[in-house]
Amino acid sequence: MRCPFCGCIESRVIDSRGAEEGNSIRRRRECLECIRRFTTYEMVEQSPLIVVKKDGRRVIFEQNKLLTGIIRACEKRDIPISKIEEVGEMVERDIRNTMEREITTGQIGEMVMRRLKELDQVAYVRFVSVYRQFTDVNNFMDELKLLMKNKE
Repeated sequence: MRCPFCGCIESRVIDSRGAEEGNSIRRRRECLECIRRFTTYEMVEQSPLIVVKKDGRRVIFEQNKLLTGIIRACEKRDIPISKIEEVGEMVERDIRNTMEREITTGQIGEMVMRRLKELDQVAYVRFVSVYRQFTDVNNFMDELKLLMKNKE
């Protein structure tokens, strides 16, 4: 690691500890030439994930957009934000675990629906109604009947 003060490439690690909830490692280093200390962070490099939209456009995956959709489905429900964020993190983990560089919005939607169904049935139905573009009450009733049947 190059020293930011003198440019020397020789340094020693003085201290290492986890940072950002275990997603990176913070290293305290000391330059072997000028003896000054500096901090570096080490994290796993992730290749960009591409989302293929229904119209064929390709955009970079944004966890924020995923979380926004989940929050919208959970509005006015007694669900702590920590649980909502947890669902978002689980879905992102599921997406990355596919090991594919491209994923469709349909695949993401199915993953979100599966997680919301476990979390809150009302949020699940809200999400499904938008995701599947329900056009009338019959679509809602069909989904509710399925939900009730699986509950028994």
